[in-house]
Amino acid sequence: MSDEIYSRIMYGSEHFSISSLPGMKERTIILDGFSKTYAMTGWRAGYGVMNKDLAAMVAKLMTNSNSCTNSFVQQACVEALQGSQSEVDKMVAEFQKRRDFIVDGLNQIKGFSCKKPLGAFYVFPNITKTGMESKKLADYLLSEAGVAALSGTAFGEYGQGYLRLSYANSIENIAKALERIDAAVKKL
Repeated sequence: MSDEIYSRIMYGSEHFSISSLPGMKERTIILDGFSKTYAMTGWRAGYGVMNKDLAAMVAKLMTNSNSCTNSFVQQACVEALQGSQSEVDKMVAEFQKRRDFIVDGLNQIKGFSCKKPLGAFYVFPNITKTGMESKKLADYLLSEAGVAALSGTAFGEYGQGYLRLSYANSIENIAKALERIDAAVKKL
């Protein structure tokens, strides 16, 4: 199963799908949707690409579990796919600016070390040198600085020592968050 929801939000590299490997097309289920690329969050429009036999069973499951996506959303999805992709390109370019800004800012905060992600709109800075565990630091930043971060442990045991932050916001708000994080960490 390959979740390819961020396949269009890539920086400096092309998306690679496991389904393109020899013998994998018929053995891969691709899941994708419209929420990230076309900013249709909350519309619950997505799709799967799989072999016909499995698709028939999934169609039965979906019909009985969540009914149907309403008609105006379906029409918007068709327009998104068939229309100009220039807005997607502009959005990705803006996300890249925000990514560079937040990574540079996080790397200036004592105890933080952050690499530039190649896609999506999240950073995953290493925070081990702050001396705090991920969950405790995430909770501290929320209560002390008013900045929401997700503990890396939400992604499994190997996420200890990391936080996840989104940069799907304005540069101005990202700058405020960085200032608040820096001030809060200096109090540790």
